Amino acid sequence: MSQQQVTPPSVTRSNIHTIDDESFTGRNVCLVTGAGSGIGRATALAAAGNGLTVAATDIDEDALAETVARRNELDLQGDIEPIVGDLTVDDDIERIVETAATHGDIKYLANVAGMQHIDAIEDFPMDAYDRMHRVMLRAPLYLSKLCLPHFRNTASGGGCVGNMASVHGHYVTSDKVGYNISKFGLRGLTQSIAAEGAGDVRSFSISTGYVQTPLVMDQLEDTAEQRGISADEVIQDVMLGQSRVTEMMTPIDVGNLFLLGFSKLGRHLDGGDLLFDGGMTLTYE
Repeated sequence: MSQQQVTPPSVTRSNIHTIDDESFTGRNVCLVTGAGSGIGRATALAAAGNGLTVAATDIDEDALAETVARRNELDLQGDIEPIVGDLTVDDDIERIVETAATHGDIKYLANVAGMQHIDAIEDFPMDAYDRMHRVMLRAPLYLSKLCLPHFRNTASGGGCVGNMASVHGHYVTSDKVGYNISKFGLRGLTQSIAAEGAGDVRSFSISTGYVQTPLVMDQLEDTAEQRGISADEVIQDVMLGQSRVTEMMTPIDVGNLFLLGFSKLGRHLDGGDLLFDGGMTLTYE
């Protein structure tokens, strides 16, 4: 697989998996962060494709508009309501939840927004770490805190939080300390929500290997420079080298997993982690 072959693919109707679930209606709202691109956009489209009203948030207004436009092109059953906001700003986080609640009953939260910075620990800029922490760990906690009362006010008295973790929440690679810490922390948040949810409020995390997203594409050159290899070697040796399945997942593959976890099929998934990594972390040669 070359650098050109990991270009993020578009979501189509045929690759949105639909689930027959009485809670997947327009009355119920799925709040999705990072919905302007990659896994966030795919999750928003998957939720809309399953009939949910989607409160899609991102810092990039134009990217959100593209997500809404794609929903319209696909003529999906559920609406996507864009909410521009900065997850590093508490007032914005509060406004995002308040606005989402005007579109229906908030029942699902998908914490997807992420970012990356490549540097060794001794060179890692703390301002980059602080921003990563706020977007990828603090914001999911605050959003969960704010959504919990809304979950309990739904018709069923419950809801679910899905967190985008990673293989880097199981084991780590060098030069990604900010990302590694955030993903391990998200698994802790997932289990904490489950511990306090009494079975009515569930939570789960999804840990994938490398997915064909802009985030992955954007880190190729930095990783290549850091390791003194080519971008194609990063893909073959670093991203896919330990995987038994030698192809990357697509964003909609992951979006479908969020809907699986939210649905009645995931009713016994509470605090658990869906490890879809092609065998990266649990096999060895």
